Amino acid sequence: MSVASILAEKGRDVQTIQPHRTLAEAARILADRRIGAAVVTGADGAVLGILSERDIVRAVSEAGPEALVEPVSRRMTAKVMTCTEESTIESAMEVMTIGKFRHLPVVQGGRLTGIISIGDVVKRHIEKIEAETRAMRDYISMA
Repeated sequence: MSVASILAEKGRDVQTIQPHRTLAEAARILADRRIGAAVVTGADGAVLGILSERDIVRAVSEAGPEALVEPVSRRMTAKVMTCTEESTIESAMEVMTIGKFRHLPVVQGGRLTGIISIGDVVKRHIEKIEAETRAMRDYISMA
């Protein structure tokens, strides 16, 4: 199963934010959309970073409420790990587990085409295991 199968089911909508926006604006977007991260993009649509709820909490913890007027670019994670639509769910899960992050942008041909969360990946992994279990039971009952 590939990342493309996740995007086919959940959609390709990605919340993006510009690097000059404030952390307060970003927090409002994340809360309103009920999501955990936004991809930071430049004017050309290139991925510049990712900003998660954790990044905002860390900023407020370090700098106090004044952090909320800082630009997203100051607190975003600039070294963004990505995957492609052809990436397997297992490889995406491994990247997320090793990196200890919950969101992985999907980039195809240099363009942002979606985003997956650890919840998306775990859900598909469980579905795969359940399907394999059913197939084994069916095989055993036929023997």
